[in-house]
Amino acid sequence: MRRRLAVLLIVPALVLTACGGGGSKKKDESAPSPSKSASAPAVPKPVDSASPLPTVSGAAGKKAAITVPKQNPSGKFVVHPLSQGTGAVVKKDDLVMAGYTGKVWKSGKDLGSSYDKGGAPQLITAGSKTIIPAFADAVLGQKIGSRVLVVAPPSAAFGSAGQQQLGVTGKDTLVFTLDIQKVIPKRAHGTQAAIPSNLPQIKADKDAAATISVPKNDPPKKLTDQVLIQGDGATVKKGQTVYMQYSGAAWKPNEGKASATLFDTSWKSGAPFATAIGEGQVIKGWDQGLVGKKVGDRVLLVIPPELAYGDKAQGATLPANSTLVFVVDIVAAV
Repeated sequence: MRRRLAVLLIVPALVLTACGGGGSKKKDESAPSPSKSASAPAVPKPVDSASPLPTVSGAAGKKAAITVPKQNPSGKFVVHPLSQGTGAVVKKDDLVMAGYTGKVWKSGKDLGSSYDKGGAPQLITAGSKTIIPAFADAVLGQKIGSRVLVVAPPSAAFGSAGQQQLGVTGKDTLVFTLDIQKVIPKRAHGTQAAIPSNLPQIKADKDAAATISVPKNDPPKKLTDQVLIQGDGATVKKGQTVYMQYSGAAWKPNEGKASATLFDTSWKSGAPFATAIGEGQVIKGWDQGLVGKKVGDRVLLVIPPELAYGDKAQGATLPANSTLVFVVDIVAAV
């Protein structure tokens, strides 16, 4: 629900969907997006080094200072460990939290950093085809705790379309450092609590969009924020960046259906959705219903229209005055 739940994030987080990726999710549209275009050229195999190569200074875990050579880039996709971590090796489909600093080679344009004020780490599904190779392929096979230098030609970044909102053209080579922090769960795990029969029933036991069954009765008039799986992580505080898997449906168009038509889900994007919570970046029902929950929680949200989109229709699957149903798994918060 990039536009739907959000007054968009203003933080410099990379939206890692590759070019051609779209959909209505809630991520920061000012950041690099990791999805790939169907017509994109083949991604070159990463190499450890090439000449010329940018230099990096600064301690791992802090914003990197990247110096780009005056020469043109080699055109090779470089993934070069600057320092080796001591943690486990990242495997395909692991969900990795990584800090980053980015720059455009030719122009020297700063692409932001997770260490900037208001920044936040990026979640990257290792080896995912929905995320730009500059991130998805770069973390694969690295150890937790490593700092990695990435030089990404267009075919390993945003392809020939570039990324206009970032000022990246289809001919730009990008340079990143990635600090590989940890692997986190893709969803909430545990025994799901029973749900009253007058509320939607939820099935979300796979790494995929949830199944939401809406009962044949009117929705509650007030916000429902029932914890279905109790996490054991830290309490989510106002102003934190929260990373979530979610699926959402409108109540009335799906009333009595065993499987609601979802108007949006984070599972189609390749990585959880990230937003600052409690600060008006998303609809009020999310801000009110998720602050105070814990990392690891699964939360059923039933949100009345006045805490969602009110009398404004949001397309065919979200009529005006819709009560919304979400299942939200809180996988991380920073």
